Amino acid sequence: MYKVFVNDIPIILSSRKEIGAKYKTFPLKTVRLKKIIKKINNGKLEFVHLYHAKESEILDVLFEKIKVVTAAGGMVVNPEKEILFIYRNGRWDLPKGKTENGESIKDSAIREVEEETGVQNLEITRFITRTYHIFKRKQKFRLKETYWYEMTTDFNGPLKPEKSEGIKKAKWKNFKKSQKALKKSYANITMLFSDAYLAGESEDWVA
Repeated sequence: MYKVFVNDIPIILSSRKEIGAKYKTFPLKTVRLKKIIKKINNGKLEFVHLYHAKESEILDVLFEKIKVVTAAGGMVVNPEKEILFIYRNGRWDLPKGKTENGESIKDSAIREVEEETGVQNLEITRFITRTYHIFKRKQKFRLKETYWYEMTTDFNGPLKPEKSEGIKKAKWKNFKKSQKALKKSYANITMLFSDAYLAGESEDWVA
């Protein structure tokens, strides 16, 4: 099963014919995806399920329907177990950005975190997951596939938010402040954190 977000509303993609009475199901192979996106944006659809019989083919079929932009980013943790957030477009987010031609995804993730926050000495500790969300560029819908990595750093210098990218703040946030930030974040960002962390029951952020 996959979730593709349109704003904060998830389109569910699965190999199950039905996933619940409240969901309207469409065959992924023949669905008019742009029409579905527009209806979601206009508030005419909320619970959408796209069905395809073979789980292994779901992403391939989806990628045939919409141009994909590959991006990478990081959940960066310092020795105090604080997490690095950026503030852009009125929401707290994690640093990420588009991969460049000829660049590995891991290198892209590190470069984007460095550029957007000024943090150095980054080390990738594990791959977390991929997230998917739809956005509009030059009047055309695009699907952003973001690869997320957990990273550590001992950097304790000043943070430098990348103003040219619309980032107003870059902040280290402890457990309590992270929970507040995540309430003013995006649904695909909260997916990176464990349910216990989001509920304030554990400081273990591992989803």
